[in-house]
Amino acid sequence: MSEPLIRLRGITKVYGEGATALQALKGVNLDIEAGDFVAIMGPSGSGKSTAMNTLGGLDTPTSGEYLFQGTHVETLTRDQRARLRRRFFGFVFQGFNLLARTSAQENVELPLLYRGEAAAARHAAAAKALASVGLTGWEHHTPAELSGGQQQRVAIARAIVTEPAVLLADEPTGNLDTQRSREIMDLLWRLNVDHGITVLMVTHEPDMAAYARRIVHFVDGVVHSDERNPHPVGLQQADADLPALATSTQAP
Repeated sequence: MSEPLIRLRGITKVYGEGATALQALKGVNLDIEAGDFVAIMGPSGSGKSTAMNTLGGLDTPTSGEYLFQGTHVETLTRDQRARLRRRFFGFVFQGFNLLARTSAQENVELPLLYRGEAAAARHAAAAKALASVGLTGWEHHTPAELSGGQQQRVAIARAIVTEPAVLLADEPTGNLDTQRSREIMDLLWRLNVDHGITVLMVTHEPDMAAYARRIVHFVDGVVHSDERNPHPVGLQQADADLPALATSTQAP
């Protein structure tokens, strides 16, 4: 069997020292295969966000091993982790984190600007990413001119413009109403299925976690359960669309 894309072994994370020390992770073991869609759930203080920050290379574990494509991430320097993030990871947060006075196109181009990409290449890649999230024609609108769902789509376009292997989404629907939340989840599902992007999503909403192929529950800093979802919502919707698609393609 091939090695998993991501492997955590005995990961701990302690904040502070002495009597005030807080142990956020207490020996996490977790394997994630390339192309998976994993929802990470758990109550407040369970360690799920700390685990996500560790997976994304935003934080380093106190002890344990984190292997990404066989590389020991826990041994990398700050600059090496930054290069790893720029090359392999895209991030989506609950707060859209868009620059307020900057157009959708320019917001999406930012990761490529940091990479030093030429202007023409940035423009083309950003337009492609915005098209992939259904925002063709909205390139020159600022965040104030976009709905919450559209802003999150811009944030997702920004996360995928570098063509990452892994998309890490931390409560991506937390600021959206039910309809917009479903639209965003449908989008994440399509990115996973059509583009092969591995999706890791922190959520407290069971309805959103139901889109994932796998649901991991954290409790008190450890993995409490790790189960396959036999009927992801996205797969059910895709199956439901098949009869209509077949009908629409028949000759009159």
